[in-house]
Amino acid sequence: MAHHRLRERGEPPSKILASPGVVVESPYRDLVVLITGAGSGIGAATARYLGAREARVALVGRDPDNIGQVAAEIAAGGRRALAVRGDVTSAADMARAVQDTVAAFGRLDAAVANAGTQLHLADRPIHDLDLAAWDRTQDVNSRGVLLTAQAAVRQMLVQGTGGALVLTASVVALSGVAAQNPAYTASKGAVLALGRSIGVQYAKQGIRCNVVCPGSLEQTPDFEDVADPVGRVRARSAIIPMGRLGLFEELAPMIAFLCGPESSYATGGVFVVDGGMTAI
Repeated sequence: MAHHRLRERGEPPSKILASPGVVVESPYRDLVVLITGAGSGIGAATARYLGAREARVALVGRDPDNIGQVAAEIAAGGRRALAVRGDVTSAADMARAVQDTVAAFGRLDAAVANAGTQLHLADRPIHDLDLAAWDRTQDVNSRGVLLTAQAAVRQMLVQGTGGALVLTASVVALSGVAAQNPAYTASKGAVLALGRSIGVQYAKQGIRCNVVCPGSLEQTPDFEDVADPVGRVRARSAIIPMGRLGLFEELAPMIAFLCGPESSYATGGVFVVDGGMTAI
């Protein structure tokens, strides 16, 4: 069985030439990855992408039907997937999610702290901001990422073979593009800073941590929470050099790359996938 192994210091990466007659093994084969917020959006797209490339995926979410459906799709393709019901704001739930993953697959190689929320209508400029919206946003987006990372790092330290964390932030952490949503902006700024901190703190233990900052993406059904969803999509598309919103599936390869062995020298990094929006 293939197993992800960290290279020794100074050891060169393996070089595989894709030539006729040579079978190139998926870099994600047998990689054990836990993903939060895996029932929809970026999380579901990443789970499907990794599952199709022979990773073993644990899908964590609050809605058992959603994560169960995605897990079933992956399993239908002959791959292994585990659905774990859990709330990222609960330390006990996240510890159990990691335990269930290890019980099912034998170890944990990578974790994607992806679950998040954006309360479009309640998250208003600070002079008019309901603190309940602030608290709920920080609870899911900041605390939830912390608890996911904490549970994963604890397991990786026990294993002693390193690992990878990927935290989902947003381009709002890099610029004022969502000034009307200060709670969301602040929460994603916290995720970015936390990711850099973790990446440095555990580098010597071989545990890498990187942050992905998506730009404006296609939306899940809860996008109706905004006052004018159609107008918002049109306005967002107009300021993106590529002229459109991104797809969830366009984030999955980046996240998978940062989970796998091919990104073995990347830690504490911030990777932007936004159609060029923050480049202007």
